[in-house]
Amino acid sequence: MKLEAVIFDLDGVITDTAHLHFQAWRQVACEIGIEIDETFNNTLKGISRGESLRRILHFGGCEAAFTQPQRDALASRKNGIYVDSLSQLTAQSILPGIHELLLELRERQIPTGLASVSLNAPTILNMLGIAELFTFCADAGRITHSKPDPEIFLAACDGLGVSAQRCIGIEDAQAGIDAINACGMHSIGIGAGLQHAGLRLTSTDQLTWPCLSAFWQHAQ
Repeated sequence: MKLEAVIFDLDGVITDTAHLHFQAWRQVACEIGIEIDETFNNTLKGISRGESLRRILHFGGCEAAFTQPQRDALASRKNGIYVDSLSQLTAQSILPGIHELLLELRERQIPTGLASVSLNAPTILNMLGIAELFTFCADAGRITHSKPDPEIFLAACDGLGVSAQRCIGIEDAQAGIDAINACGMHSIGIGAGLQHAGLRLTSTDQLTWPCLSAFWQHAQ
């Protein structure tokens, strides 16, 4: 069975903006009297902005103290801080091995998709200078459920016109691995501590075409 597409998560796979998210969330949390650290920030990996805010408010013991309009305002403020920080990104911010892999996939005419719940994903790809290397980017603004629901990965498959069962999905968060597996896609996890990935690698520089090809052949 031929590999029809490779679908990537963004943060932690293509580039690492976790520190930018953390700085933005920490500033907003501090303004409402909640202190968060990087350990807590790791629990926000791979989930939506709204759910991240809910967890922060719960962590601070004040989840019931904020109305939905107030939550929306906090989420919007966080996003504004984060978007301003994206100006720091350049081609040098692409994680090791990713640019080479994207070029190899294009040369082999294997479509590539992006499945990120970040509404800023198109901006980030443009800042990195690799937007043209993606065949299709799923629009996170059109989905209802965040990861671990498979909706964003299924949206990427629909946009590419491929079957999930004939794709590889690449993630660095457990919620993302669960989402990939839930739609029947073959999963590759990047980083320690991930469970149930079809293949787990320690870093993105191991994501080479020979690695993906061998994994695909073994999975058949």
